[in-house]
Amino acid sequence: MSHTGQAPPLTSEDIESMLKENHCARICTHNRDGTIHAAPVAYEYLNGQIVIVSHASTRKTRNIKRNDDVTVLIDTPNPIKGVLIYGKAEIDSDNVYEQAVSVNEAYASDMPKDKVQRFTRAFLDAIECVIVKVTPKRIITFDHTKWDVYNNLVKTYLQE
Repeated sequence: MSHTGQAPPLTSEDIESMLKENHCARICTHNRDGTIHAAPVAYEYLNGQIVIVSHASTRKTRNIKRNDDVTVLIDTPNPIKGVLIYGKAEIDSDNVYEQAVSVNEAYASDMPKDKVQRFTRAFLDAIECVIVKVTPKRIITFDHTKWDVYNNLVKTYLQE
């Protein structure tokens, strides 16, 4: 088999599972000077959107207000798998507490809900936040576990 440079894609079920089970991502926005700003974020996958809590004055929020084209990467390091989402972001200032609790509960699913709620309330009392909702327009995925070239190299050079 020839090398195409692209790892095989995830299945639809794998994509759905990865988006629901992972809660850490990177969002990339456009700086004013044309460069890209990347930031790690906690997120929740809800109703087909990536939902993020953001400080109202962060660079990513300011960038989204100016240019709503974003890229979100959700991946795992071992095994290397990922979902790359090209989408449109919108800023939502309504019901921030309820949405932030939902995101934080997804991210900190091992913590008691009352602690997450108290933390979220204290956080929002200290810092003005907004909700960023990313609607996917195009999704690219990769799954190195299905890539023969990669697996053969791992077997040959990394496993004893």
